[in-house]
Amino acid sequence: MIIREARREDVAAIVGMLADDQIGSTRDSADDLTPYLKAFEEIDADPAQLLIVADDAGEAVGTLQLSVIPGLARKGALRGQIEAVRVRASHRGSGLGGELMAWAIAESRRRGCALVQLTSDVKREDAHRFYERLGFEASHTGFKLKF
Repeated sequence: MIIREARREDVAAIVGMLADDQIGSTRDSADDLTPYLKAFEEIDADPAQLLIVADDAGEAVGTLQLSVIPGLARKGALRGQIEAVRVRASHRGSGLGGELMAWAIAESRRRGCALVQLTSDVKREDAHRFYERLGFEASHTGFKLKF
């Protein structure tokens, strides 16, 4: 198993992982990859964005996106923002999610980030326990405005 940057040909597998749960199935679908491929091109072109996959014999079985965000707060500190952490059902419980998170944390440090943050839907209680086991603290309340 290796962790590597995602490639265009990984997009269908990534979308499959995004759609493979109760919440994701209402938002994502691999029926039309056009918007996902467009988003992939934008992510891939931006050095502050990293879309990675866990590759098991050429197959993407885990993924996350890491964004390095500059800000004025905390004396101009960089933040690592982790999004869309997913592991294919066949690989859950193997420690792969922890490996992906360790990679993202190490990469954030390597890039000079002062902290790593993430958001998680309030309904994802298993994910919350996972993040807490990794040392993350539920420190803020998030808000979204959908368009």
